[in-house]
Amino acid sequence: MTKSPRHLPKRLLTTLIMAGLALAAGAQDKPDDIRLPDLGSSANALVSPQELQDYGQMMLEQMRALDMVVDDPLADDYINNLGFRLVANSAKPKDHFAFFIAKDPVINAFSAPGGYIGINSGLIIITRNEDELAAVMAHEIGHITQNHLQRAYESAKKDTPLMALVALGAIAAGGAAGGQAAAAALLGGQGLLMQKEINFTRKDEAEADRTGIMTLSKSGFDPNAMASFFQRMEDVMSADAGGINVPSLLLDHPVTSQRISDAKARASALIAEQKQQPSGNLLDKSSWAQQTAPIAYVKDPTTLLATNAGDRGPNTYLLMRERIRVLSDDAYRMSNYYGALIGHDPGYDTPENHYGYALALTRSGQGGKAITQLQPLLDKYPNSLIMRLAMADARLQAGQRAAALALYATLNTQSPRNRAIGLAYANALTQGGTNAQAAQAADMLRPMLETTDEPDIFTAYARASEKAGDTVRAGEAYAQASYLSGRPFDAMEQLKTLLKRSDLDYYARARIQAHIAELTPLVMELRKRRVATDDNPDGNSQTQQQLEANTHCSGRLCFGLGDGQP
Repeated sequence: MTKSPRHLPKRLLTTLIMAGLALAAGAQDKPDDIRLPDLGSSANALVSPQELQDYGQMMLEQMRALDMVVDDPLADDYINNLGFRLVANSAKPKDHFAFFIAKDPVINAFSAPGGYIGINSGLIIITRNEDELAAVMAHEIGHITQNHLQRAYESAKKDTPLMALVALGAIAAGGAAGGQAAAAALLGGQGLLMQKEINFTRKDEAEADRTGIMTLSKSGFDPNAMASFFQRMEDVMSADAGGINVPSLLLDHPVTSQRISDAKARASALIAEQKQQPSGNLLDKSSWAQQTAPIAYVKDPTTLLATNAGDRGPNTYLLMRERIRVLSDDAYRMSNYYGALIGHDPGYDTPENHYGYALALTRSGQGGKAITQLQPLLDKYPNSLIMRLAMADARLQAGQRAAALALYATLNTQSPRNRAIGLAYANALTQGGTNAQAAQAADMLRPMLETTDEPDIFTAYARASEKAGDTVRAGEAYAQASYLSGRPFDAMEQLKTLLKRSDLDYYARARIQAHIAELTPLVMELRKRRVATDDNPDGNSQTQQQLEANTHCSGRLCFGLGDGQP
């Protein structure tokens, strides 16, 4: 476990837990009856950027614990590349941002403390082009760059600390009861704040629209996309006479005719302004429609997505939309879905649908059929890394291990730092491979551990290390994967068990003790508050005295002593 866990400040964590417990219990008291810490008169003085970032990270970990995140390196690269392309042209390009895909069919997106922006899979699937997806993301970026979350602290200090934090508390408190209970608590929290949020954020919504449209145009997207997407969502709402199937996006981001009109006017003004500038880089509408996949702004030039799709493959956005559709649903159901569409409607005979069909077939154990779907695509797009990676996965699933490993090796040579390729190749080497191949996989994954918070990569490294004979490193990585999956109690128990080993050298023992020391404050706080989590459903399975018996604290520093260890 080479990456140190990040923990919430105690005061903020306490606020989160208290809010979550109140909501999970179905509290219907008046806001003044909810006892919460005084948030003070200045949100900026209360929380630092690092503390807000810690909150966002904790939210993401808890959502992972509830299987609410699409954790896929390829999809994650895509959404972050798109997000940072927009951030680079926003009002605060140097601020911390992180984008992730929530496994939720509801059409919505949300911003959270620390620059964390979640885009529901349902929203991605319903978009018709990348401009629409970018428009929603630009809007959420606008909420963060304009400090709307910090303003919410001030506006809601007499009621609740911040919707994102209350939602996070509900997730943490409801985790032990499973996804449905957690979702109910989360929805309850949103219900308590919905009217309040609408009342004091209408100006914020308009401001996020204005800044988002500016960011959208500067990034080379159609500035009309925001107004057109909201108009399409409003049309969906109007078409439903009963008002039952109102998109959640319109509840959290209330749309009026005036707001849509203002967005259209702002977009038209930007287009007119750019046309007056000979050197302007804003494309006309026909060019936008012809765009396939703009070059993404990424730190790693070897990423699969840092290419122009016109050169190496079909539209990247369309491929990722289908990939997210498959990863967010049952594989067998999705294979039947694509099979029915492609077989009965020529309009669905497209590269992206065949790609989605192949993914669903591979994930449902039908690698041979997936190869049949992918081969014509590779014949047409022989340089598409995305298609070639899908073919390697299909061949591995179909039992063609040698051919799959050869293809993985070629892809890894071409893109040695790509997480999607590296993870797939490492898993293929570990599963059914020799100890030497497992060691090769561990060597391949080790550099990724310093720059990722994805539990799947730590788990893959742990399995490779274990098979290669390095069981100590494997144990540390398993613990880190548990922590990043929102299971801090499991992580602590794994580390304490690891510390009992008699074969630890000085450096390994020091590393493990350091990890325990870092994790102890969070575990102690959760136990003290008797918070039930997925890995500690009783909330008090081990007493505070038992935990403190193995821990020495001095000030804010805690040192895990282990069982009988000096």
